[in-house]
Amino acid sequence: MPILSPNFAPAASGTAELGDLPVWDLTDLYPSVDAPKVTSDLKESLDRAKTFEASYKGRLADLAANNVAALVTAIRAYEDLEDLMGRLISFAGLVYAGNTTDAAAQKFYGDVQEQITTASSHLLFFSLELNRIEDAVVDAALEDAHLSHYRPWIEDLRKDKPYQLEDRVEQLFHEKSVTGSSAWNRLFDETMARLTFNVAGEELPVEQTLNLLTDPSPERREEASKALTETFSQNLSTFALITNTLAKDKEISDRWRNFSDIADSRHLANRVEREVVDAMVSAVREAYPRLSHRYYKLKAKWLGVDQLNTWDRNAPLPDADTRIIPWAEAKDTVLSAYNTFSPDMAEIASRFFDKGWIDAPARSGKAPGAFAHPTVPSAHPYVLVNYQGKVRDVMTLAHELGHGVHQVLAGPNGPLMAPTPLTLAETASVFGEMLTFKSLLAKAENPKTKKVMLASKAEDMINTVVRQIAFYTFERKVHTERRNGELTADKIGELWLSVQGESLGPAIKLNDGYETFWTYIPHFIHSPFYVYAYAFGDCLVNSLYAVYEEAETGFQEKYFDLLKAGGTKHHSELLKPFGLDATDPDFWKKGLSVIERLIDELETLDQA
Repeated sequence: MPILSPNFAPAASGTAELGDLPVWDLTDLYPSVDAPKVTSDLKESLDRAKTFEASYKGRLADLAANNVAALVTAIRAYEDLEDLMGRLISFAGLVYAGNTTDAAAQKFYGDVQEQITTASSHLLFFSLELNRIEDAVVDAALEDAHLSHYRPWIEDLRKDKPYQLEDRVEQLFHEKSVTGSSAWNRLFDETMARLTFNVAGEELPVEQTLNLLTDPSPERREEASKALTETFSQNLSTFALITNTLAKDKEISDRWRNFSDIADSRHLANRVEREVVDAMVSAVREAYPRLSHRYYKLKAKWLGVDQLNTWDRNAPLPDADTRIIPWAEAKDTVLSAYNTFSPDMAEIASRFFDKGWIDAPARSGKAPGAFAHPTVPSAHPYVLVNYQGKVRDVMTLAHELGHGVHQVLAGPNGPLMAPTPLTLAETASVFGEMLTFKSLLAKAENPKTKKVMLASKAEDMINTVVRQIAFYTFERKVHTERRNGELTADKIGELWLSVQGESLGPAIKLNDGYETFWTYIPHFIHSPFYVYAYAFGDCLVNSLYAVYEEAETGFQEKYFDLLKAGGTKHHSELLKPFGLDATDPDFWKKGLSVIERLIDELETLDQA
């Protein structure tokens, strides 16, 4: 391990306008990257993994048939190892996210990743061997009260059975990931973090440059867009190579595992049926003219133009509140909204502020965007945002804290059953955004303010639903075309423009240079086909929130039960208490109608 200062973390920072912005305190995971505990836990992980393999490999079928108590002991030992290794890789990943361009952070993350991969290769047999046990033997064993605790995990695991390979092939895939997909992911992160964008003579990182696309000045937005285009264009060959390589890597894995559709592995991981996703995507694409096309036509009118430039898509509206929102106000806004729904939810969210679980400043080298990392159940989640004082930043904070609350509530399920499938993982985050928006809307002082707020919400929902389904459509096109051979950057740009034109509509002009904007989307690299989960979550929450507004009592309790379930229940089982069914095509139409009604109201206010 590299020898670094115990204070290897950025200091708290901020500006007079933003106030003091917190950085996270990772000592709840490990005191520092050079702490002896890191070294000893890495050694312990490997030693225990080897012992586990020696103790149980080749014996699981016999234990399931003749000694269920010993099988339960094995699963508990496996779960404990998952927590230990998860703590190590979470710590390394968060250190790396805090400064992806720092050589020491890069080395630390790489070294830990390699050692965890080596240790976990000794555990790989466990799930594969469990899945080879006959169904009747597993069903009989699950009658045991102690083993039945793990029923959701075991049943989930067995859904992978048709796609698992021979043990040595699985081990090769696993070990080669460090020099394969993981390495290309890391190259993307470090390349993006190193890029700078010249905006009127000032060199800015990607996050701050993208933020300028919401600047009140049209000239400033155009300068930022052109700066993004220039730098993206200079690095197109790198991003095209990364995209081509990862698409081919996925195609190889899918082919070996006999997945019939390019997104089936994601659907399996999400525990959602392809037919449900296809129905949602079809409903959203069919609704483009009623949603994004109609909204952007309205926005062009408000901005006094016939057609919006691409850099005007997220421009603030006339009379919008463009003041800088201090961090303290953002905190109070979100916690107050959460508290109105549930004091328990607000209390959990407040821990992130009070205990150093948030990293807020936008700084050079820091990972762009925002996320909530669950780490492991024996610790707690951490939230990363790049807070710059915009209303959208407040909503992002509400979104990530929703994830954080969800992760805290699901934690008691343990390392094997706490993780929530992506289709429901966005539920709490989008619900937290909706609570915050409704709270702010209730404080609107006049119709003009209300109009701006409704437009902002409609825009956010379009970005969450329409834009993400366009992203999913783009990914499908890229991965499909890649099967016919390597794609040039120009071809990828052509595919990008085709889906953007379809989703954004005629009110937005696709300016020269916009064909490069696929390069910066991290989800395409890190989690292929992840993006539809955002649309799933938004449509689900629209329906869920309608139930909440109509409910007299009991909603909060049922909602908390949904979050506490983590990965122990299928989406159909979790939504049933609310009278919702994602397999019903009308479910998606109901969710989309919420956005449509917002635009209806905006058109009415516009004519008043």
